[in-house]
Amino acid sequence: MMRTLMTALALGMAHAAHAYTPVITPNGSTLKWEMKDGVKVFRLTVEPCDHELAPGSTIKAWCYNGQTPGPTIEAVEGDRVRILVENKLREATAVHWHGLLLPSGMDGVAGLSQPAIPPGDTFAYEFTLKQHGTQMYHSHADEMVQIGLGTMGFFIIHPKERKRAIDRDYALFLNEWDVAPGAARPNPSEMTDFNLFTFNSRSFPGTAPLGAKPGERVRVRIGNVSQDCHPIHIHGHTFKVVATDGGDIPESAQWPETTVVVCPGQTRDFEFTAIAGDWALHCHKRHHPMNPMGHDVPNMLGVDQKGVEDKIKKLVPGYMAMGETGMGEHSQHAKHMEGPENTLPMMGGDGPFGSLEMGGMFTVMKVHSDLPAFASAEDYMKRVKLPGDLGWFKNPPGTVASSINAKKKAPEPATTEKGVYACPMHPEVRSDKPGRCPKCGMDLVPERDHH
Repeated sequence: MMRTLMTALALGMAHAAHAYTPVITPNGSTLKWEMKDGVKVFRLTVEPCDHELAPGSTIKAWCYNGQTPGPTIEAVEGDRVRILVENKLREATAVHWHGLLLPSGMDGVAGLSQPAIPPGDTFAYEFTLKQHGTQMYHSHADEMVQIGLGTMGFFIIHPKERKRAIDRDYALFLNEWDVAPGAARPNPSEMTDFNLFTFNSRSFPGTAPLGAKPGERVRVRIGNVSQDCHPIHIHGHTFKVVATDGGDIPESAQWPETTVVVCPGQTRDFEFTAIAGDWALHCHKRHHPMNPMGHDVPNMLGVDQKGVEDKIKKLVPGYMAMGETGMGEHSQHAKHMEGPENTLPMMGGDGPFGSLEMGGMFTVMKVHSDLPAFASAEDYMKRVKLPGDLGWFKNPPGTVASSINAKKKAPEPATTEKGVYACPMHPEVRSDKPGRCPKCGMDLVPERDHH
């Protein structure tokens, strides 16, 4: 307990109201409360909202307090809580406190444990917290639509006393969406064919990094009410799954992993000791760290499409040649593969060494010795929002993979009568110097490197 207090004080996060390390919900927030007659009172409003998935793409979602996931509810085992839920939707709703031990009439299932909350009304839920752990809250009325449009959030209950201190505590909510290119309204009726995958309802390159200092104890809490199981993997570390939505796992039953599978309706907490570096954290299903693409993309690997694209465009406006050398060619410049307005490119995002060629359920664990101090968990969530925030790891000399031919002089590009550089996707675009294609924005490359 003493170390937890000292850690919280060092982070500027401790005050008389709690003696734990507050949870950070990247790209999210923590729900404020007020004390009334010994009860912690929280307020939630379910309502439509505009939600940004990443810069350049905003969806029309259904949210709690104007955001999805809703603000994280944070309390302590033994607290008496009252949650006032106001319904600003045009249909009835109810809130289920997923995994919590409480009276049946407070469980939040419309028609079973309570009457539904009609539009314009406010219901009170009140109960005493009899457990600790990572739980969730979500709509339990017209679930397909309401959860499908974003009505979910974390309910995190700290133990009265934690035997092992946590220096950094993060929470990531998994979700998946079906948003047609150019559209803004997710399709809540989709069952299997989703095209957007998110951490805390954000797709890379719109995801906030998770920061720590070397040697710190880090807990990551994962929640999931989507339709799929997601294998969440972190690079450069092994961890132990220390808790499920059912409670703590005894230390004797824990074992080391680098990937944890979190299925619908589950939460998993894992802990590790931070190792210096910038480390990927992502879902390991290959198409989940990507942004919108269809499953009917033709396999064009190795196919020479020179001249074909322009002919097809005359018949199919907007057609674009696909992946002759691999889909990574489309991430060389954000403008390439640009879809309709309000649609993210399939992959992108820049790191210290170039394009990351990622999207969707992808973020970075940044373990830096010079990590800045933050006044509170709220301060972190306000200041750290995009992948480049917190800077990039300064690798010690000799510890970065590099070409064995780096010291050899690169051959001079062969010259031609007209131009040396051309666009890989639009070979008719030629220049006598490096640049970008005015048609698609890709980098021009030496002409001999095209095929």
